[in-house]
Amino acid sequence: MKKYFAACYIVAAILSAVSLVVAQAPAPANAPKGGGKGKGPAGPTGPAPRTADGAPDLSGAWMGGGSNSGDISKGLKPGEQVVMLPWAEALMKTRKSQDDPEANCMPTGVPRGAPYPWRIVQTPTHYFILFEGNIHSFRQVFMNGKHPDDPDPTWYGHSTGTWDKDTLVVDTVGFNDKFWFDYLGHPHTEKLHTVERYTRTDLGNMTIDVTIDDPGAYAKPFTTTGRARLQPNTELLEYICQENNIDLVHVNAPAQLP
Repeated sequence: MKKYFAACYIVAAILSAVSLVVAQAPAPANAPKGGGKGKGPAGPTGPAPRTADGAPDLSGAWMGGGSNSGDISKGLKPGEQVVMLPWAEALMKTRKSQDDPEANCMPTGVPRGAPYPWRIVQTPTHYFILFEGNIHSFRQVFMNGKHPDDPDPTWYGHSTGTWDKDTLVVDTVGFNDKFWFDYLGHPHTEKLHTVERYTRTDLGNMTIDVTIDDPGAYAKPFTTTGRARLQPNTELLEYICQENNIDLVHVNAPAQLP
């Protein structure tokens, strides 16, 4: 009997330690290692495809490409800095991992990455970005469109797209202030304005640079950079975050890297 209780205590201790790292269901086996920034083996090589009208074809299933989901300040372009306003820095220091919206199965927002594949569906009038992770959310990019004068604040904002030669430029406004930029809890406000630049450099690789401009929380804009890798013959699987998100109550530590 003593051995039984000792084993129970050991198991409980292990589960308590693991709960800080695993608040959700485990990532798939082919998840990239790099905090969502796109560090990992390159995708297949070859010329970048184009659509019938000559535009770059960005469609397909991809992995990586987002900012560093652990710490957004680690995925910046050379020479860039993240300079928070005092109130934003103070808020970040009070945040706890269990309050991270992403850990509660909510959308990641822009530009935070996740260890799950995502797909671009390309049409002449819209680009759709479909996510496998969390709640199977999606983004829609209105090509050559205009932002509403007063958009309702949402998790992914209102996005318009234009072409700059072979680069898709996505301009987004109208964000809510609910999502975190990373595990550390870097905040933002509804003044957030992002400009994403998607460039398919060859068949299997795409660079994604995101300029973040939020005068409500940061002293100056900064730009993150990431690389996405094509996942040939990959389909997005059903993944219901809420089904296995059962231990979040125990993740009661300051916001930190997993």
